Amino acid sequence: MGQGRGTVNKVILLGRLGTDPQIRYTPSGRATVSFTLATNRVWKDQNGTQQEKTEWHRIVAWGKLAEVMSEWLKKGQQVYLEGRLQTRSYEDPNGVKRWITEVLVTDMEMLGGEKKPIPEAEPPTEIQTPPVEESEPSLDVEPPSDLPF
Repeated sequence: MGQGRGTVNKVILLGRLGTDPQIRYTPSGRATVSFTLATNRVWKDQNGTQQEKTEWHRIVAWGKLAEVMSEWLKKGQQVYLEGRLQTRSYEDPNGVKRWITEVLVTDMEMLGGEKKPIPEAEPPTEIQTPPVEESEPSLDVEPPSDLPF
């Protein structure tokens, strides 16, 4: 069986932005955007009481899609995203190795015309954005070996 066959890494999310998209550029000029996305799960517990839990997802996109997201998406807006999970490591300012899992978005569809408040709580404030490494190869840009963010 060939490499990568028999596996699937696909994420589909429908949620609301917890933060405005933050756009940055690599030294080679390639755009990357990141933000949080809230999804809710509602269920009834064994007593019949409705319960709700909000999950927070770290979202990353590259290139033209990143620029479009930065321009058109705002906190509270509902959006449909498709992509894949990506886990990477980084070293925090104290020299401790940390791991982060993100959704690397490849397709987006904006939904609804108005912004609505994020249900439940705001995104966790202790989330520290680790350095971003260019992980999506571009045909016209050589990935940098050392990024300043």
